[in-house]
Amino acid sequence: MSYIADSIRRQVIERAKDRCEYCRVHQQDSLYVHEVDHIIPVKHRGETELPNLCLACLDCNRNKGSDFASFDPETDHISVLFDPRQHTWDDHFRLDGATIVAVTPIGRVTVFVLKLNDPLRVRARWALIGAGRYP
Repeated sequence: MSYIADSIRRQVIERAKDRCEYCRVHQQDSLYVHEVDHIIPVKHRGETELPNLCLACLDCNRNKGSDFASFDPETDHISVLFDPRQHTWDDHFRLDGATIVAVTPIGRVTVFVLKLNDPLRVRARWALIGAGRYP
């Protein structure tokens, strides 16, 4: 794990407005503290600089691990994962109730690798929607 200075960590959190940049769950609605994630992992020469960092909830960050690409479950072609610094969420995903629907290969790979629609996660998002707290 690489060291991330507190000043950079604060900038990442502020830029993300306290929301996971992958699943969009707010920090206040998460049992665990959101983490600063390397979009391109250090082991793949990703740098610990603002353009390569995002805020991720524990579930998204643990499922992503050191991945930055995978095989599209629909086409079997390789695609990169969603990059919050390079991509726009609404271009790759849409919400259908509490389900995150992928609309591009990047979206499909990200939904698959990060397990964005795990049944427990979908139920949690339904509860947040009911409380007016998601997205």
